[in-house]
Amino acid sequence: MARAGLTVDRIVAAAAELADEAGFGNVSLSALARRFGVKDASLYSHVRNLNDLRTRLALHAGGELIDRIAEAVAGRAGRDALAAFAGAYRSYAQEHPGRYAATQIRIDQSLIADSPALRRTAEITYGMLRAYGLAEPDLTDAVRLLRSTFHGYCALESTGGFGAPRDAQASWDKAVEALHIALTHWPREARAAG
Repeated sequence: MARAGLTVDRIVAAAAELADEAGFGNVSLSALARRFGVKDASLYSHVRNLNDLRTRLALHAGGELIDRIAEAVAGRAGRDALAAFAGAYRSYAQEHPGRYAATQIRIDQSLIADSPALRRTAEITYGMLRAYGLAEPDLTDAVRLLRSTFHGYCALESTGGFGAPRDAQASWDKAVEALHIALTHWPREARAAG
């Protein structure tokens, strides 16, 4: 590919492919430069450094993930929305392991407010949970429960952490059902009279 054809979008797309092929930890400016047939320095007019590239990749992957989730949950509520959300989350993690790993990095708080993908993620996730009648601070607690459950399951599954002969999909379905029950019977935060 010609150097003149380099753009931030093309570099981030190549980084996403590389992450899925070689692992998120192996995404480097040198590896991308080799992919494009250019010197490392050619990339620096498009991205500041490796951290900038990885942040852009995280935002890109987060956008892909929430697009998939949004499509899955559209027109659904309650248990159906939760199951669709969970299924879309897990399938993305399985199909795009490197990109999924990128979505787990900590992003500078100043960038979060400016990210349409991260705002959309919050809107869709909190919207789904409001159907369970949750309000703050319970919403934040429920988001943390879902994220830790989904991520923990996907992380263990990706490393072969489930050695029992029980079908992983059956266990996933039970976990989602247990989350639905927990959300339905959520222990509400006591509100101070005032």
